[in-house]
Amino acid sequence: MPDDQRSIVLEVEVAGTPEEVWQAIATGPGISSWYVPHTVEERAGGAMTLSFGDGPDMQVAGRVVAWDPPRRVLFDGGDGGLAFEWLVEARDGGRCLVRLVNAVFGTGPEWDAQYDGMAQGWKMFLLNLQLHLEHFRGQVATAMLPTAMWEVPAHAAWAALTEALHLPASPAIGERVVVRATDTPTLSGTVVDAAGWRLALLLDGPCPGTAFLAVEGTGEQVSVSIWSYLYGPDRAVVAAREAPHWQRWLTEHAPS
Repeated sequence: MPDDQRSIVLEVEVAGTPEEVWQAIATGPGISSWYVPHTVEERAGGAMTLSFGDGPDMQVAGRVVAWDPPRRVLFDGGDGGLAFEWLVEARDGGRCLVRLVNAVFGTGPEWDAQYDGMAQGWKMFLLNLQLHLEHFRGQVATAMLPTAMWEVPAHAAWAALTEALHLPASPAIGERVVVRATDTPTLSGTVVDAAGWRLALLLDGPCPGTAFLAVEGTGEQVSVSIWSYLYGPDRAVVAAREAPHWQRWLTEHAPS
């Protein structure tokens, strides 16, 4: 790697055989169930896309650089894009170690905020990968990914978000929480992770699944997200109905 570049390297242990884990990290339906919607042409040199939203500027094209099932896959985001390498190692007890190498970043102060933000984001998504393989292995989720920019610091955004949703700002792991605001769709589940800027839930409503409420960024403008990954026969219908509602809610409830 050139001296002016660096990578994020993270590891998690997950449930599943190498073949089951491969389906989750290397195929379009699998990745879409815990990260953002993907399409993947499953071969070396194949095309791939990542969708971070509805607009054309939110679609990222790339390619499959390496394809070695069920051990290694390398995705390249194209010109100026980031490379994502996934490595799978079998462990005892029907489990695997998954290693992510996310390149490439420059060095210097201007890169630090982006690097730190990406690292924190990946930790959240890797938790979702663990939940997907532990609770919904072999199933496919439909993602709802509403996000809005709020013109306040992170601590103020988190306080405003949890207060508006009638959620505890610091819930305990294992606590069941329910969004009790009158102007939102149903959202309820058990807390599986919590910090001062995020809340992860194993959902029981509106469908089985996972959800992440998060405030990300520094300074006077932050990104506020309520992302859900829904499973079951009604998942697509529920997502189509509720995603626009959540997007409007986030936009309308931005602190003034």
